[in-house]
Order: sequence, then structure tokens, then C-alpha cells
Amino acid sequence: MKAAVLHEIGGVPRYEDFPDPVAGDDEVIIEVKAVAVEHVDRRIAAGTHYAGRQYTAQLPAIPAFDGVGALPDGTLVGFGNPRPPYGALAERTVVPEGAYLPIAEGIDPAVATVLGTAVTGMAIRTAAGFVAGETVLVQGATGVAGRLAVQVARLLGAGRIVATGRDDEQLRAVRALGADTVLNTAVPDDALAQAYLEAKEDGYDVVLDYLWGRPTEILLRSLVPRTFAFPKPTRLIQVGEAAGEALVLAAESLRTSGVEICGAARGLGPRAMQEAYGQVVAWARTGELTVDVTKVPLRDIEAAWPRTDLRGSRLVVVP
Repeated sequence: MKAAVLHEIGGVPRYEDFPDPVAGDDEVIIEVKAVAVEHVDRRIAAGTHYAGRQYTAQLPAIPAFDGVGALPDGTLVGFGNPRPPYGALAERTVVPEGAYLPIAEGIDPAVATVLGTAVTGMAIRTAAGFVAGETVLVQGATGVAGRLAVQVARLLGAGRIVATGRDDEQLRAVRALGADTVLNTAVPDDALAQAYLEAKEDGYDVVLDYLWGRPTEILLRSLVPRTFAFPKPTRLIQVGEAAGEALVLAAESLRTSGVEICGAARGLGPRAMQEAYGQVVAWARTGELTVDVTKVPLRDIEAAWPRTDLRGSRLVVVP
């Protein structure tokens, strides 16, 4: 079969022949239909993701660990957890029995493979206990996940949505998706801190953070009260680190600000994940939730893998 094959950590997958997978006991062969290439896939291939070793311990290997495909009986499913070295970026892969769920009819497989990204937006409810009417700040709203999160916040009934990014044109697109206020983080530190203060009005109830690093450090400093007051609690959900893997967290940023920090996996289990994904799919079927995809054939993986020009569109490989 043909596949995108990674020969070395830090390399670019190459389109070439790879042995067909053979199903073992309690395994099934998946005919791959679409695979979204995400930041985590590139980090695993680069050797910079903390969980990457389990996918690259044996090289050569095929990258990506989920996608949309067909079972032997033709049923279209979303699948995950392929057995290394068989990843998703191939004509076929092999997964454990049950490591897949049916895909709703009427959804393009290329779109379906991106909808899991929208589950991170649902973390405002699963991890932060969001209730309708609250104010949500989406840090890093111009990427694919951030754009979906803005839409999710709107669909869940956010009273106000503040969104950040580094590109004014892309921020205008985010406003069209439902953000009430947009902030450009590509400004000096003091100006960004002031922008956070002005935009928060009576406070941010939930922060969904895809950035970390400098912008979130400045945000946390801006939330420290200037008087001995009891501030409105802010629940910050850590999702990504597009702006940096570390920040300096001053003690007073937690002691007096009312900020509570947790990861996006909080509150997630099989049932919560299924419910969140089911809601995302329902919105996609009605057209209330939209996602932009850029389809490329598997044979073009070497040129597509390093692309940085997609500007809010998700790269989807179609074997």
C-alpha cells in the first residue's frame, strides 16, 4: 500500500510503499478516507511531544493517530489508536476492535475528521462548568481550534466572547464567527495588559487558552486586583501552547486574583467525550458549526507537511 512514511525523528514523511497491515486478534483493518494533520502530529514526528515516543519507538513509521475510514463492511467510522508503526496517513491502517465510532450521515469525511478538534471548545463546559450568559475569553482564536471554540461558546450561549490573535484580518474573520471583542496580541506588553483590562468589563468567567507563554502571562498579571477586593472568579482552561510552553506565574496571580487553572482533560471520561462529540456533530449537521478544510492527496504529503500558510484552515489528507 501507499503511505506517508517517517524514517527519522525530525524528518518529513515521504510518500512510498509500506507493508499492508495484517489484523491480529481483536483488531480490524480500516480503509482510510481522510486524516486531519494537526500540530500534535507534527510535534510527535519532530520528537518534541511528551507522548510521542509510543508512536515513534519503531521506525520507519506512519504518522497520525486518528482519522475517518471504512470498516470491512463499508461502515464509515472515526477511528483512533492504530497499532504502531501503522498510523493514519496511509491507504489502510489497523486498530483495536471498538477503537472507532460511526460517522453521522451527511457529513463530508474531511470535515468529520476535524470535528474532534471542536471538543476542546466544549472544555468550557466539561472542564469549567460554563453556564449560559457567562463571558468567555478565547486565547488564540485565529487557528482552527480557536475558531471552532468561538463558535462553540456562541452556540452554548455565552453572554460575551472576547477573542485574541496576532493578525487583524484573521481577527475580523473571528468576529464574523461570533466574537464580540477581538484583541491583537502582537503589541507591546503594557498595551496588551491594558487591552485585557478594558475588554474584561465585569470579568472573564472562563478563559480557554490555546496560547500559554507571553500572552497568558500578561493576562494573568492583568487580572491581579489593585485593591483589597474579592475578585470575580476566572476559570482558566489550559489547552495548548502555541505561544510558549512555559510562563512566569507570580504568586499573587493566584492568591488574590480569583483565577483557577486546570487542564482541558478535567471532567472528561468516555461518556462526557461522547456527549461533547455528539453535540459537535449535531451542530455540524445543521450548519451551525462550520470548519474550513484544505484537502490534499496523500501523494503530496511531502509538500503539504511543512505548510504554514493555511490561516485558519485545517490540512486534511485524502488517500
